[in-house]
Amino acid sequence: MVRDPARQDQILIPSDLTESFQPIIGQSVTLRPLRREDHDIEHAFVSGLSADTRHNRLLGGAKRITREYIESLCAVDYARDMAIAATVMLEGDETLIGVARYVLARPDACEFAVVVADRWHGRGIGSRLMDKLARVARSRGLKEIYGEVLSTNRPMLELCRKLGYALGRNPDDPTVTRVTLAL
Repeated sequence: MVRDPARQDQILIPSDLTESFQPIIGQSVTLRPLRREDHDIEHAFVSGLSADTRHNRLLGGAKRITREYIESLCAVDYARDMAIAATVMLEGDETLIGVARYVLARPDACEFAVVVADRWHGRGIGSRLMDKLARVARSRGLKEIYGEVLSTNRPMLELCRKLGYALGRNPDDPTVTRVTLAL
């Protein structure tokens, strides 16, 4: 782990989680922990998501993209939570193309969220992010990872099914499917 130079409280950022891979189509993608200094690329990423992708990621809710919102996305307490960024180099600049994160929900379980930039859908980015997130959760001793997916988000539900997640209805909200993976 390395210290985050932007944080006075010296939150540790995992340094052993970086890896690269070649997606089905395209250039090399790097998976690494999201950092506080990623504010600008996170803002560009979130701002570039289509209305449909934002709708699916936020379970139908709308969220204003403010500086505070972007800062909250980049401020990860790695002692308990995780955020993995998928980046590529485009025209000499690092570009964020996906993020998967989890927050500790119980001492033995975490809730995940994942989003991939529209033009990168269908290239295996989401699958790699979710697999990496589950491996990190397992290595930290968690027993379960789960998420809430809009029941109309068929591509995400199919991805979860392929990755071994169990799908179940949310009794409090029929528009949401809970996906769960035992680690």
